[in-house]
Amino acid sequence: MGQRAGRSRTVTSRDIELFTAISGDRNPLHYDEDFAAATRFGGVVVQGGVTTAVLNAVVAEDLPGPGSVFLQLDLRFLAPVRPGDVITGSVEVTAARTDKPITTLAVRVTRDDGVVAVEGTAVCWTEGRPAAADVRRPVSRGHGEREAG
Repeated sequence: MGQRAGRSRTVTSRDIELFTAISGDRNPLHYDEDFAAATRFGGVVVQGGVTTAVLNAVVAEDLPGPGSVFLQLDLRFLAPVRPGDVITGSVEVTAARTDKPITTLAVRVTRDDGVVAVEGTAVCWTEGRPAAADVRRPVSRGHGEREAG
């Protein structure tokens, strides 16, 4: 309880392009300067998935750490993130179950100007590393062989 971790990264236009390639999100808010300038956002904004991806990195790499995945996310998007912004994803443990490897976190993404862009909660499962003897290595098969099913 109370443990914290965070990571920062600079968001770029290339992030928008890469996210579009995997998601298909071609919303003009992310690409069209004129369109985006005429909206309440006043300019191009990055996709929410790009903004929150830093939380994936914190959870998987830092806290709870390797083997962790999200079971649940509840996020509020409070302010836009734009190409060139430095964002910091931060997590704080608010609860940890003793019967299962489940942790509840307060999560937040903050821009470099101090504005909170996203905040909410996450529930994570952390898979422990199997002992070396328990690791099943893939069987190498020759060309044309199939695994018996």
